[in-house]
Amino acid sequence: MRVKTLCLAAVLVLAGACGSPNAGGGAKDLTPANVPDNPKNPVTLNIIDVAGNLQLTKGMIDEFVKTHPKVIKKVTYTNATAPELPGKIKAQQSAGQVQIGLVLTGTDALSAGIDQNLWVKTDDYASRLGNANYLPPAQKMQELAEGHGVEVVYYPSGPLIEYNPKTVTKPPATADELLAWAKAHPKKFQYARPANSGPGRTFLMGLPYILGDSNPKDPKAGWSKTWAYLQELTKYVDYYPSKTSETMSNLANGSADIIATTTGWDINPRALGQVPAGDKVAYLKGMHWVTDAQYAVVPRGVSADVLSADLQLIKWMLTPQQQAKAYDDGYFYPGPAVNGVTVKMAPQKSQQVIQQFGRPEYDQWIPKFPTETSLPAQQQVAAFDQWDRTVGSGKVKK
Repeated sequence: MRVKTLCLAAVLVLAGACGSPNAGGGAKDLTPANVPDNPKNPVTLNIIDVAGNLQLTKGMIDEFVKTHPKVIKKVTYTNATAPELPGKIKAQQSAGQVQIGLVLTGTDALSAGIDQNLWVKTDDYASRLGNANYLPPAQKMQELAEGHGVEVVYYPSGPLIEYNPKTVTKPPATADELLAWAKAHPKKFQYARPANSGPGRTFLMGLPYILGDSNPKDPKAGWSKTWAYLQELTKYVDYYPSKTSETMSNLANGSADIIATTTGWDINPRALGQVPAGDKVAYLKGMHWVTDAQYAVVPRGVSADVLSADLQLIKWMLTPQQQAKAYDDGYFYPGPAVNGVTVKMAPQKSQQVIQQFGRPEYDQWIPKFPTETSLPAQQQVAAFDQWDRTVGSGKVKK
């Protein structure tokens, strides 16, 4: 993926005006009545992207700023990783100086922030945001925000495996075959740390369905087969990259022959020339799509003016015309979270990428396999923690 990559998973943060939060103690003390329809003065939003979301939404944001100069006067963009985001926000909140005004994140930092009570309850401002008219599976993903964020992009995700057909002439078709292949080809299968990787966490959350675990929604009590499988598989994994893009580089340079992927992470790196265009994808028997999404979330402690700007921007991003930009270069394929947005509505460049690098089989697979939401916040945090302790310990590359 390109440097302004989206991960996830991922987080985009639109930071608020560079002054201190409002005298009422910040957004944690705000009510809808305290938030004006328009900011008293145009705000500066500093955007920190820890999910690569800018790859999909920067065009939406830039157009809003251009056409709404009385709401936002300036935007700056910064990148970080999802695991480090909660600490950054907590430090600003503790100091009473919340500079981060809006976060666009994958389910990873969304879940961590919900768990630590970092986000404004955006459901309190539902009337300002309007009816998003989400796709049915996207609506289920919106429910994972538990009222503390707004979904802005969606895709069926995976888990899929991507492989080099020159070295893998017969790709694994089942989980057992994948394990046997990894054992026969040590260090040649790879996925990134789930806490900071969309394909990594999708692989993690998809295995309980593929393996027939007792409760795919309960990583503590219902994943006995999954944890046993991953603890066996890790014996044949060299290391776990801290970001998805490194697995793509390793596939391209031959240090890995099979990696975990998703629809978007398959299409986009091939379109960008980061992975050979001829690399292939496959699914494992028992496949369920573990859907993924990214969200706009607001840190507690922002000013009323910043929150006012946030709400207007988010509403703008959910219009069909702006959602069509989410097709991008296939990164979150398809991408739009709302109904009625076709690829024909996308920019011409996006249409060309999908035509050249998209896969006809996706049009068959997306309706063919059942869809499942990602784990809820508490369970997702628990799954990441257990993976870090029992699977990835000592093998995660910083």
